[in-house]
Amino acid sequence: MKALILAAGRGERMRPLSDRTPKPLLPVHGKPLIEWHLEALARAGVREVVINTAWLEEQFPAALGDGSRWNLRIAWSMEGRDHGRALETAGGIAKALPLLGDAFWVVSGDIWAPEFAFSAADAHAFEHSGALGELWFVPNRPWHPAGDFGIAADGFASREATPKLTYANLALFRADLFRDIVPGTRLPLRPKFEEAIDRHGLRARRWDGRWDNLGTPEQLAALDASA
Repeated sequence: MKALILAAGRGERMRPLSDRTPKPLLPVHGKPLIEWHLEALARAGVREVVINTAWLEEQFPAALGDGSRWNLRIAWSMEGRDHGRALETAGGIAKALPLLGDAFWVVSGDIWAPEFAFSAADAHAFEHSGALGELWFVPNRPWHPAGDFGIAADGFASREATPKLTYANLALFRADLFRDIVPGTRLPLRPKFEEAIDRHGLRARRWDGRWDNLGTPEQLAALDASA
């Protein structure tokens, strides 16, 4: 199964650091955030990774090359070159579909989840499940206290179930969820989540391992200083 790493965003709250360096290339514990994902995907047996880019996108191929140092093959979905701007999350996934298979991993390049395994068994089970997506959720952080969705007793994401948890920016998706988006359209992910939930098609799991969504220089510095 292939994977898509989302790396196109501007990272406004990470300024001034992100004025010069795309947020996924900022280092944590000695290596760029995105490299943590590349290493984990390679350990899980993933061999083909797509990275979408827009802001300062020329820095990504220069920093990561063709992926061979991780025993990966990297393909690029360059939104800046092709559209002049980032297409937001769902729009970015839609543009990258020709480079992906019928089912694929998606992870945001600016999160840190060093123990997340991108399990081949999870990918296989999802591929044969018929679900449109499978999301991992984390306990709510102070910057997002209301959370996003709950997990119902049947293991599917729900608007009504409590407690509400925060989407971890880790997921498995089926391409069918995004095929109706015209390539080049800017579209966030939440409307597609709501569509899939209404179709009872979005499986959900809780993740209690280490996880950070790095938004500001202060958060980045605190994580880098931690053990």
